Amino acid sequence: MNPWRRIPIDDEVLGRQRKVRGIRSSPRSRVWSAEFDGTPAVVKQAVGGPDAGERYEREVTALRLAARADPQLAPRLLGVQPDERIMVLERVPVRHRVSPSWVTYAEGLARLHRVTTAEDAGVLPAADVPTAADLAAFRRLCAEFGLTAPDDELDPLPERLSGGHQLVHGDPCVGNAIPVDGRAWFLDFEHAALGNGLTELAYLRIGFPTCWDTAVVPEAALAEAEAAYRALCPDQPGTVADHCVGWLLRGDALVERAHRDGRDHLGRLLVEDWKWGYVGARQRFAHRLGVVARITEPELAATSALAAALRERMTARWPEAAGPPRGVVQVLE
Repeated sequence: MNPWRRIPIDDEVLGRQRKVRGIRSSPRSRVWSAEFDGTPAVVKQAVGGPDAGERYEREVTALRLAARADPQLAPRLLGVQPDERIMVLERVPVRHRVSPSWVTYAEGLARLHRVTTAEDAGVLPAADVPTAADLAAFRRLCAEFGLTAPDDELDPLPERLSGGHQLVHGDPCVGNAIPVDGRAWFLDFEHAALGNGLTELAYLRIGFPTCWDTAVVPEAALAEAEAAYRALCPDQPGTVADHCVGWLLRGDALVERAHRDGRDHLGRLLVEDWKWGYVGARQRFAHRLGVVARITEPELAATSALAAALRERMTARWPEAAGPPRGVVQVLE
């Protein structure tokens, strides 16, 4: 029997399933479109890898938290079958390759980040921040190019980035944000966490570090989007610059999640290049260095100077890394 013809969910959950159709997804999920007693829905099953159960629990928890938002910013959770790691979501009309404007996207992030409070501490894991291993790998990379990292500026960074109780999506790529009724709605919360929302506002500058392609946002749109976010989250602690440095230090942000296996991917840059989507790893890293060099001056002057020097030496050794990353094709509202 074709496994896509029937969803492994009990009829008692939502009723009889009809019009079942498989939807293309990542290898870590199985997704169907279906109707349950006439109600259109999308069904997602977490599969693949030892963390499938954790991803399922994260997404279900995050969807329930996101349901607090008014107006709505995520599909409603209609039902679950935990033993099969299945969730049933309301079907949202999606226009493929159509994304919200950058301002609408930033406002959507702000609204998402506001749905939780300090009372929600512990309901989701803490958002990832750079580790001691990340800092050590970055220092080794700098040393290979004859440069020294400023310990006084970088050592306190992980602590500055830690903490926070905001619901962060965990993978707010352009494809996971869709325009609905003039607002941004978010899909695929399997990497959701609690942390500081600026780690996701920083995506607009650092180049969408958990995403298969690298979007380059024009400077004018950046300023407008960040202002829109700050208008909704005026008391957010920290700076976007700090979080951009945080993404630069994380070698795992140079590979897709399925390949984040503890390997030193910053050190790997010295011996090979690889593509994730359309963008090479060295090109991604050079782009991030350029962003950090610009955004951290003057508050982190030594880090800014280091990023500029490292980018100059990298692109001299690997000229192909100097080109601008290919932007995501956009059809804005």
